[in-house]
Amino acid sequence: MTERGIVYAPPQDELKVLHADDQLVAIDKPAGLLSVPGRGPAHADCAAARVQALFPDALTVHRLDMGTSGVLVFGRGAAAQRTLSQAFEQRQTEKRYLAIVAGLPAEDDGQIDLPLIADWPNRPRQMVDLARGRPSTTLWRCLSRDPATNTARLLLTPITGRSHQLRVHLQAIGHPILGDELYAPPDVDAASPRLMLHAWQLTLPHPVSRAPLALEAAAPF
Repeated sequence: MTERGIVYAPPQDELKVLHADDQLVAIDKPAGLLSVPGRGPAHADCAAARVQALFPDALTVHRLDMGTSGVLVFGRGAAAQRTLSQAFEQRQTEKRYLAIVAGLPAEDDGQIDLPLIADWPNRPRQMVDLARGRPSTTLWRCLSRDPATNTARLLLTPITGRSHQLRVHLQAIGHPILGDELYAPPDVDAASPRLMLHAWQLTLPHPVSRAPLALEAAAPF
């Protein structure tokens, strides 16, 4: 199973660099662009390749789903990549996402604690598995509700970083993300031409100074 979306990735000359120094590069990844190369020549275009065309020493630190837009960071050189990767692994980063979801949440905020595991027969799908899943936590806050469209705008803070965590967690509580072809029902998927999920803010320790570096990409929706 593959995700749609590469058709609306903008051309390479529109790549937006949010921050660049001798240790790292941060970009605003557009929706529809892979973070790293996929299988076959048709999926060679990706954020990593575009960044390396500008910064040849840039190396992948983390990923965003193809349909997700927003802040994506690369380390410049192996040492910076290793230090940044450890920051993610040790949860020294703070991540905030914005999403448009189906339905009007009854509460203003909440916490989702549902363990996740790969749905191997249906990869790349993930699923909730209370017995075998890895612990996964997402905090959410409702920023606004639109009764006319029966949708809501949420601020999401993932405490853990499981694959597809936000998408599965929101689907599990009855508020799937608009445009999510993997987890939303057909009508919610069809409600948007793109996945309405954006990596809005990322704060992490700089590889050298260790001072907090706050990165932000304005939401396109």
